Amino acid sequence: MTVPLPGHAVSNLSRVDTPPLLQVDNLSLEYRTAQRVVRATHQVGFEIDRADRFVLLGPSGCGKSTLLKAVAGFIAPSEGQILLEGQAVEGPGPDRIVVFQEFDQLPPWKTVKQNVMFPLLVSGVLKRPEAEERALHYLEKVGLGAFADAYPHTLSGGMKARVAIARALATQPKILLMDEPFAALDALTRRKMQEELLLLWEEVRFTLLFVTHSIEEALVVGNRILLLSPHPGRVRAEVHSHQYGLGSLGSSDFQASAQRIHRLLFDEASVPEQAPDLDFGDIRIAY
Repeated sequence: MTVPLPGHAVSNLSRVDTPPLLQVDNLSLEYRTAQRVVRATHQVGFEIDRADRFVLLGPSGCGKSTLLKAVAGFIAPSEGQILLEGQAVEGPGPDRIVVFQEFDQLPPWKTVKQNVMFPLLVSGVLKRPEAEERALHYLEKVGLGAFADAYPHTLSGGMKARVAIARALATQPKILLMDEPFAALDALTRRKMQEELLLLWEEVRFTLLFVTHSIEEALVVGNRILLLSPHPGRVRAEVHSHQYGLGSLGSSDFQASAQRIHRLLFDEASVPEQAPDLDFGDIRIAY
C-alpha cells in the first residue's frame, strides 16, 4: 500500500494518460543456496512510463540488481508478474537491453564500430550497410565517432562505458536497463558519464531503469526513485527527483534531500505523524 507522506502531496507531476510501459506487480524473487531458499525481494510493485528515468535505490543486498535481472527476463518470479506493454515478461528479449557494470564484455578483437554493429547483425535486424550506418550514428551521439575503428584495449573506462551505451541504444530497445554502470569508474569520469547520459536522454528520450546504491547519483540521474529496504527488498517509498540535475550538486536543498532519503532508507521507525522538515513535493511512503 502507498500513501502520501503526512502533510505532503503525493505528486504534482502531470500524469501520462497512456498505460505504463512497464508494470511490476507484487513481485517476489528467490534464489536457492546449498542450505536454503533465500528471498531477495518481497512483493515489490512499481510502474514505469515511457521516457522515465526510473532509479532503483537501496543498500547492498536489497535485491535491486535482482529486480533488474528479472525485468531483463533472466530470473523468473516466485510471486507476482512483470508486464511490458501489457505482455508478461517470460524471458530475455531485444526489447530490453542491459548495460552492466563491467565494460570488458566488449569483444577485444572487434573495433568499436564492430562491437556496436554486432547485436544488429546477429539478430538479423539490419543488413551490414544499415547496421554500420546506425552504429556510426549512435557513436556520434556518445561522442566516439572519431574512435569507430579503435579497439577496446585502447579506450579508457569511460570510453568503454560509452561504447556499451551506444551498442545498447543502437538496438533501439523499449527500455534500457543499467546495473550500476558507472560504479567502477573514478569520481571525475563517473560525473562526466552521468552528464553524458543525461544529455543523451534529452536528445533520444529513451526509457531508463537504473540501479545504484548512491543517493547522490539517484537524485542526479533519475526523475523517479524507488527506495528499497534492506534484505529482503521491500518498497519503502517513491520519490520524484525531476527538479535535480548535475547543477544541483552541492546545493543545500540537494544535500538536505539526500539526507532525507537516507533516513527513509535506513530508519526502521515509522514516519512520524508530523514531519515538517521533510519538504519533498513528490513522495509516496510504502508500508
